[in-house]
Amino acid sequence: MLKAVLRGLAAACLTVLAFTVSAPAHAAQTLPLTEAVAALPVGTESREGYDRDAFRHWNAGANPSDGCNTRARS
Repeated sequence: MLKAVLRGLAAACLTVLAFTVSAPAHAAQTLPLTEAVAALPVGTESREGYDRDAFRHWNAGANPSDGCNTRARS
């Protein structure tokens, strides 16, 4: 009798679980990379608040006389 009760309880749990699991709101869309990139939203550029002097770690590099600073090095 205990086995029958446990089986019935398990079946009831699975039935309730089936009703609680919902389908995703929308299916994933597959696009080629070029179309996916083209679909990305693009915002306007804003340099408000940027201060180049705040980045003092840019330096003249190992050889300051060659005219290449840290930004120009690759």
